[in-house]
Amino acid sequence: MNIKKYIIEGEGLPNWPNPISHAVVVNNMCFVSGQLAVNTEGKYVSGTAIEEAGMAFSNFFAALNSSGFEKGDVVFIDIAFDDLKDQPEVDQLYKELFPEGKRPARTIYQAEALPFGGKVKITGTAVKDL
Repeated sequence: MNIKKYIIEGEGLPNWPNPISHAVVVNNMCFVSGQLAVNTEGKYVSGTAIEEAGMAFSNFFAALNSSGFEKGDVVFIDIAFDDLKDQPEVDQLYKELFPEGKRPARTIYQAEALPFGGKVKITGTAVKDL
């Protein structure tokens, strides 16, 4: 079996100050690195948890789309919070982004600290039909 692997970086994605790839595609799977509320210039944009989650999801979907994948291909989402008290608010956004019957598997947890002092970090995996 030939394994095809490529790294996703590019226009419209945050210019990370850390040495990471936005996503890695292996055959029909896309692994999106943890996305934060970071703009295309690589600057952290502080806000409420829901504002930061919105920007993190926007970055997540931008990395996904740059990889040739779509929201409907997402099979797993990982959400890290700096404080789990923000979960109910972010859950409302999650329900809008992923309607019932189309929600990927998900984990949530509270991290001791997120990069840049962020409130929310979004990571995930997508799979395309061959």
